[in-house]
Amino acid sequence: MTDRPVERPTRRPPGQPAGRPPAGRSEVREDTAVRPLGQQLRNKLASAADELRAAAAPPPRAGGRPPRRARLRLTRIDPWSVMKMSFLLSIALGVVTIVAVTIVWSVLGAAGVWDSINQAVQESIGGEEGSSFDVTNYIGTSRVLGFTMLVAVIDVILLTAVATLAAFLYNMAAALLGGVDVTLTEDR
Repeated sequence: MTDRPVERPTRRPPGQPAGRPPAGRSEVREDTAVRPLGQQLRNKLASAADELRAAAAPPPRAGGRPPRRARLRLTRIDPWSVMKMSFLLSIALGVVTIVAVTIVWSVLGAAGVWDSINQAVQESIGGEEGSSFDVTNYIGTSRVLGFTMLVAVIDVILLTAVATLAAFLYNMAAALLGGVDVTLTEDR
């Protein structure tokens, strides 16, 4: 007869998952042929499940409680605050538009696009009519920036009016349907 090491059952401390040795002790490995395959699979599955639970659990908060959640319903939007906010944002959009057009027009002028257009027109028309042609008389920087400012002012007025109208329409729809449900969660 061969002597096999006798495994003594060890008590697990509470919270210690099955299949893992207690902290500070080394695990006594048995020969794989001795332990049945079903038990090996159960141990592996249990350890994988424990690792998955540990990874999925949110980290504990300072107070030890999970983050709070609040489920709210947005039933009314104040049209006055929407108007003020949309007015401010549309002014910012208008300023960005004016700056972008100024930069693009300056880059086109520095790249020599207007001179190339003038030269192409002079070559195609020929004669004295072609020599007096200048494209900047028709689409010069001052005209383009003036048109851009006009478009920006109209854009400010329209965006403010549309956003305010949308707030009124939302309030009417929310009165009929109940509004939009929102779930808020406390930061960790």
